[in-house]
Amino acid sequence: MIDRATVDRILDAANIVDVVSDFVTLRRAGANLKGLCPFHDDRTPSFMVSPSKNICKCFACGEGGTPVHFIMKHEQLTYPEALRYLAKKYNIEIKERELSDEEKAAQGERESMLVVNEWANQWFQKQLYDTVDGRAVGLAYFRQRGFRDDIVRKFQLGFCPDKRDAMWRDAQKEGYNARYLLNAPNDTGNFIGTGLCIAHENGTPTDRFRGRVIWPIHSISGKVVGFGGRVLDAATKGVNVKYLNSPESIIYSKKRELYGLFLAKQAIVKQDLCYLVEGYTDVMAMHQSGVENVVASSGTALTHEQIRSIHRFTNNIVVIYDGDAAGIKASQRGIDMLLAEGMDVKLLLLPNEEDPDSFARKHTPTEFQTYLKEHQVDFIRFKTDLLMQEAQGDPIRMSKLVNNIVESLSVVPDEITRTFYIKETAQTVGMEERILTRAVDTKRKQAAEERRKQEERERAQQERGQGGNTTAQTSATPTAPAANDAIHADGGAAETQSLPPREADVPDFEDVGPEAFIPVSEAPDVPLATRKTADELRFYRREILLVQMIIRYGERVMCNVEDEQGQEQPLTVIEYIQATLQQDGLTFRNALNQRILEEAAAHLSDEGFRALRYFQNHPDEAVSNLSNELAFDKETLSKIYEKDQTIVPDEQRLVELVPRIMMDYKLAVVDEEMKRLLLQLRNPEVIKDQPQMRSLMRRLQELKQVQAQLAKACGDRVIV
Repeated sequence: MIDRATVDRILDAANIVDVVSDFVTLRRAGANLKGLCPFHDDRTPSFMVSPSKNICKCFACGEGGTPVHFIMKHEQLTYPEALRYLAKKYNIEIKERELSDEEKAAQGERESMLVVNEWANQWFQKQLYDTVDGRAVGLAYFRQRGFRDDIVRKFQLGFCPDKRDAMWRDAQKEGYNARYLLNAPNDTGNFIGTGLCIAHENGTPTDRFRGRVIWPIHSISGKVVGFGGRVLDAATKGVNVKYLNSPESIIYSKKRELYGLFLAKQAIVKQDLCYLVEGYTDVMAMHQSGVENVVASSGTALTHEQIRSIHRFTNNIVVIYDGDAAGIKASQRGIDMLLAEGMDVKLLLLPNEEDPDSFARKHTPTEFQTYLKEHQVDFIRFKTDLLMQEAQGDPIRMSKLVNNIVESLSVVPDEITRTFYIKETAQTVGMEERILTRAVDTKRKQAAEERRKQEERERAQQERGQGGNTTAQTSATPTAPAANDAIHADGGAAETQSLPPREADVPDFEDVGPEAFIPVSEAPDVPLATRKTADELRFYRREILLVQMIIRYGERVMCNVEDEQGQEQPLTVIEYIQATLQQDGLTFRNALNQRILEEAAAHLSDEGFRALRYFQNHPDEAVSNLSNELAFDKETLSKIYEKDQTIVPDEQRLVELVPRIMMDYKLAVVDEEMKRLLLQLRNPEVIKDQPQMRSLMRRLQELKQVQAQLAKACGDRVIV
């Protein structure tokens, strides 16, 4: 692993203008630079680069970040791979951290297998181009299928001679270890070895792919993790397995890999769309027709791992099927999984007895691309129409049809989208919308209950594995003002009232979700698909302002406060926010916000810790995205205002600004509970229960007093 000192050197050296300029033409725009966004089809420059903050941001599609995260997104690399990319760019020597014996062993096995696969990939290509059989049989097969030579080379296709052990013998001559050519479980049960050859009890191992043309399977970063082989047309008679894949191993799992994703990832991001097909040749045919944003499930049922791989790059997917409705019905589960992941799913049916490969060969690239654009159909609508045709007015079959549609509607996570689907489906099947809504809600509740039970079972199993003991991890909290202290702008203390203890049954709002990535200045314009109530957005805006203070100025000292011994101690922004929330028993409502606060507090004492740098370069994309949103100022002060000495920067008035935001947040907490109490007091059952009624009234009076104090403090700028 890369050691911390080397990572810091890379982060210090990486200049956002240098890095982005390798891919985007930038022009000066005031204090920033701008250009066309490389992550979407940008016609007017919306991609801004801030040299002072060393970050970039597209204000159309939202992509951007630090130099590391720009490279991760643009080149589709992991965090360590992006660091290595930048280290190479700036000629920084990578110093690896000393690995444990277990880490060394695991890394050694993986690296050895990848080396063997890369050698095999070159060997297969050499057999295709440099041998008589390869050219006469393998290359002729691809040409016969209509593939140009440039496409064959692009996909690194190869050929394995129809000989018992040609590859095995060449690999032995090259000195490759038999352990990595075969495939067998190790002590931990993981399969080690590429499986390029098959061991037999008697005699020399045989080549797994002999007599087949070869497709290498690349990981998302471009490493060859496995192979697919196909027997030639003349040899398919009597062969049960036309296609053969590498066996499962520590580097290859069929359920994780998508064929063509390495070549398609940038096109998917650029087009914000992914086509999903079934086979290798379908992917090749679409590339040959100029459509590169395509991947194949390689004939297997779609898996959660594959869906998440696609979802990393786009929310939109078009599933292309042969002109066979039966095949679509058989793929119902996979499409429901796509819907459950929150993806926008469309279907594209090809004419009868056509697949993307054959259809592309019969049409020009322009005709093919036009057909793709004009024949996409929303999946829910297609499914409803298809099943309606099958039911043909039969009440029993109609009942089954509706239940089938309800299954798909119930997995759609977004409420707005789900509501529109229900409305349209109800009109199509001639059913009252409320009945369909109730059926969908019932199905969702059943699914939620099943998930809850499954989580309980997993939790119980985990507790049994740990002997039923759990240890609470606590850390010392920094010195902070007492609960009844208030901070004036001059850093002094004044008497005020802290929040009364919250009742145990006060419900928290659910996590805000996707809108947590919207800049503060744009918070009122949260998209309808993710919009919550006004109260929830009020909490969001106040939380996000506090998180912005943590990220921008977290390690800065706000003021000095006296501890219990009467000694003055420095109080940082992070310490103040954490301690103030804790003393009133509050936490952030959004899980990501709370995570940032806890992580900031945990690392505050680290040598050289700077919150902005730490969170902007965080390996978790959700954390880094939010941090970059909150760090980037879209608008900059004009030169006139920059010279105005009366304007005080935020960092110079933290002692006023941070407590002010915190007090506003507390006021929102009080307002929320008061509204809940007022709703309870209108309940006829509560009105009949006089003791409960009096208890709620007392609580309401307490909160009114606190609300008045907080509101007055806001107006007087005396802040808790």
